[in-house]
Amino acid sequence: MNNHTSVNAIRPATKAEAKPLIGLYAESGNGKTWSALLLARGFVGPAGEICMIETEGGRGEANVGREPVGQYLVRPIRGDFSPQEYGRAISDVEAANVDALIIDSASHEWDGVNGVLAQAADNQAAGKKGVLVWQQPKINHQRHFMLRLMQTPIPLVIVCMRAKYPMEQVKSDWVRSKVLEPKQADDILFEMFVHGWIDQQHVLHVTKYTLPELADIIRDGEPISIESGRRLATWAKGGTASPSPRRNPAPVSDAADPAPGHHPPDTQPGAGNPSDDRLAEMAAAETRLRNAAEGGWDELKREWQRLPKWMRDDASMVAEREKLKERAAEVDAAREGE
Repeated sequence: MNNHTSVNAIRPATKAEAKPLIGLYAESGNGKTWSALLLARGFVGPAGEICMIETEGGRGEANVGREPVGQYLVRPIRGDFSPQEYGRAISDVEAANVDALIIDSASHEWDGVNGVLAQAADNQAAGKKGVLVWQQPKINHQRHFMLRLMQTPIPLVIVCMRAKYPMEQVKSDWVRSKVLEPKQADDILFEMFVHGWIDQQHVLHVTKYTLPELADIIRDGEPISIESGRRLATWAKGGTASPSPRRNPAPVSDAADPAPGHHPPDTQPGAGNPSDDRLAEMAAAETRLRNAAEGGWDELKREWQRLPKWMRDDASMVAEREKLKERAAEVDAAREGE
């Protein structure tokens, strides 16, 4: 019998290994940085150490000393926003042995100087064509950024992203989408335990819970608070967060609502509170759709048609399908080039 112990050895599963990855995205000025700091401080406690990978020219340091967050560390990135530099920054933060990491923001890794889009543009300018334009930039993104996020030993990672309303074609016209999207790779949200957007009143609108019990940890329709972080810390340690009264979110006018058509899963107007069963069904369906996209567009279409009508009518599921179309198209293009 082999008694050798390693990280790859078979052992009982433990929730402590499921380190929370939280994705927050918003337009400028809606409070994603402060929300992330509150969540992190609640998670680590008054004496815990928070570090921010700060890419916003120092703006991420504006809240230092502000209560109830207090002090935190920063690891700036300036001028080089390549996946490789983000990977080095994550290594530096790991070496500092902190309790929570905030990346503010991850959008520069995608569309900043030397980011993924810039690397692809350089390849195109150098004469590369087809899949070769994107091949190495996407490898860099997965290897140096995404893999590091998923495998870091830091107990909590919060990924902040800038957001936009993309233009979309409706018949012969181009119109502004009503769905707010993070400025990052389409698949980054798949890796998050919880993700959502923040409106002008700093209220969080959750777009996905990986696990249904997280719906009472990081709450949809409420601002993120210190208490949100405390509940998350209890959950991450394997406990059950004590129930606390839900706040009534501040009223949001039509003008202030950054995405009137973007509702979290199973919380369409009139649908009532999300049910655990439906959230679990939708999470499983998203996994099947992602797997189907690896088989190309025809396979993705078939899997989509297998979903029940209530799920196909859900705005968040439609948005996930639209994002997966790009991956399916890449698979089909790669096959044609073989």
